[in-house]
Amino acid sequence: METKRSIIMDEAAMQRAITRIAFEIIEKNKGIENLALIGIQRRGVLMANRLQKRLQELEGIEPPMGILDITFHRDDLSLLSEMPVINSTNIDFMVIGKKIILVDDVLFTGRTVRAAIEAVMELGRAAKIELAVMVDRGHRELPIRADYVGKNMPTSRNEIVHVCFNELDGYNEVSLGKLHGCGEGKE
Repeated sequence: METKRSIIMDEAAMQRAITRIAFEIIEKNKGIENLALIGIQRRGVLMANRLQKRLQELEGIEPPMGILDITFHRDDLSLLSEMPVINSTNIDFMVIGKKIILVDDVLFTGRTVRAAIEAVMELGRAAKIELAVMVDRGHRELPIRADYVGKNMPTSRNEIVHVCFNELDGYNEVSLGKLHGCGEGKE
């Protein structure tokens, strides 16, 4: 059952957002020395890949990038299915003393980011942890905010924000809807 959805960002708008976020990271950190990206599984990893490439194009240095699964750090793990889906974590650089940019697709309640911060802190004491997201939709339940935002998009609680990436979904767009998801119903 597909319901009507509104396209909020097309592929070009998403690319402009990545570029703007990259420039903001460079400006705020006075370059990208000692900086690393960590993408939160799944779509945060895809956004982090794009951000890493854009930072490398702009600065001539490829910042290290890690992949983080936060499943065992969730505060609702007992409410998930008996067999939660575990994705991989791969962080092959030292976190200690680094400026870490956590990257995710959507910031909603803040609980995913809280879990990600906890997971990163178990790896060592970073110099700083910042957050970059494609969409901030509001409705925070924890005192967490993004440092870098592609688009602020106030939503109602019954709406769903879909950030679709070509690598996973076959197309790039951000849409707002009720039931439609990435990869479904796209011509």
